[in-house]
Amino acid sequence: MAIWKATEGASTDPIGGPSVVTIGVFDGVHRGHQQVLAAVRSRAAARGATSVAVTFDPHPVAVLAPDKAPARLTTLDRRVELLHEHGAEEVRVLAFSAEMSAWSPQEFIDRVIVDQTHCQELIVGENFRFGRRAAGTVETLHEAGRTAGFAVEGWVLAGDGQVFSSTRARRAIAGGDLAAAASVLGRPHEISGTVTPGDRRGRELGFPTANVPVDESYAVPPDGVYAGRLVRAGRERLPAAISIGTNPTFEGVAGRRVESYVLDRDDLDLYGEAVRVELVESLRPMVAFDSVDALVVQMEADVAAARRVLD
Repeated sequence: MAIWKATEGASTDPIGGPSVVTIGVFDGVHRGHQQVLAAVRSRAAARGATSVAVTFDPHPVAVLAPDKAPARLTTLDRRVELLHEHGAEEVRVLAFSAEMSAWSPQEFIDRVIVDQTHCQELIVGENFRFGRRAAGTVETLHEAGRTAGFAVEGWVLAGDGQVFSSTRARRAIAGGDLAAAASVLGRPHEISGTVTPGDRRGRELGFPTANVPVDESYAVPPDGVYAGRLVRAGRERLPAAISIGTNPTFEGVAGRRVESYVLDRDDLDLYGEAVRVELVESLRPMVAFDSVDALVVQMEADVAAARRVLD
């Protein structure tokens, strides 16, 4: 079976020379992951080796217990991009499947670590589990490494008095606590998507928006208005007032949307463009207004509040 998934920024080829490797889901590439990636990069440089991150897609829980699959913090492409940004020279994506989940821990070690990476040193989170029924542990890796010739370290994913975990970030986002999420992620939480045509009500009211449909398989905060930034290809980051929800003032709005009004810019043509929406601070919950005039007054106040947060 083919074990690697091809995606932008990730190859399906074995690593050609000695490497220092980390393995994990890395959803969100949070501050704990970033610590590990920095260590991998540093130790690879000292050894004259390649720094490698191996991740999984889909999330193993989405394969083994789909009804319990966690909301994703990043798209796969963004995850790969972040893994590179934080120190991985090479990224490989394991195409996780029911068949792969049946591998014994030793089979996983042989087929992934030994055969594919030429690993000299492996760094994983201290609670990393792998293989059939998650039977493989860091101690399993230590034992295998002594035989196969690679060193192993289990890393404590913590700092500043808190544990860094994707689960903590998801809970913070679901509760609308963007500051807590950012303290785990090391950056504002983002929603990625492609700008689609809307009903143009925002433009008619003097607030043209870039609309991104909400994919409910990703972590999205409660409906409301937020201060944040719209990030375009090429890394242009534009300050914005952002609405998440169904716009209850108007009838017939189908599905939740992320609507970004870019401050002081009405010349943008973003239709069909892939963007990221950074969420910095919650401004207010979503409410229905009795009139369009009342909505416009509130939108003006929202823009002013977003400007204060972002300036």
